[in-house]
Amino acid sequence: MAEENQAAQGQPEGQAQDQQFSIQKLYLKDVSFESPNTPAVFADGEWQPEVNIQLNSTNQSIGQDTFEVDLKLTVTAKQNKKTAFLVELTQSGIFTIAGFDAENLRGMLGAFCPETLFPFAREAIAELVSKGGFPPLLLAPVNFNALYMQQAQQQQTATASQDTAH
Repeated sequence: MAEENQAAQGQPEGQAQDQQFSIQKLYLKDVSFESPNTPAVFADGEWQPEVNIQLNSTNQSIGQDTFEVDLKLTVTAKQNKKTAFLVELTQSGIFTIAGFDAENLRGMLGAFCPETLFPFAREAIAELVSKGGFPPLLLAPVNFNALYMQQAQQQQTATASQDTAH
């Protein structure tokens, strides 16, 4: 039965047993909420903020086949060019990832794990913003695979231009 499921999923026999992915722990590593212009910002007319979102992910090996992945988000909302609020958050996770070749492992750490962490970060940000007295901020989904591919392509281009410069 398991062999039939693997074949149906297009995986060679035995491959699924060799590969392992599991979430060991998800946690909020660091969080900060600032609202430097309250209460004046609440009286600043209709709420139409200019929202800027920056995100970055990093990872490190913390043991054999075990990795910590950090997803860092900075959300700045400005109302009439004044900072209404600033949220800085690091959502982290510990993942066990085994049996993948180096390229696929980089993809798991650079795209799949941050994608797993994002909904937890989005929920924490929405809650912080609401508790700060502002309308809920619901961040749109992010295509981490596309971001990872873009970053890998930029690194490849940078490496190629360094090689031609030498």
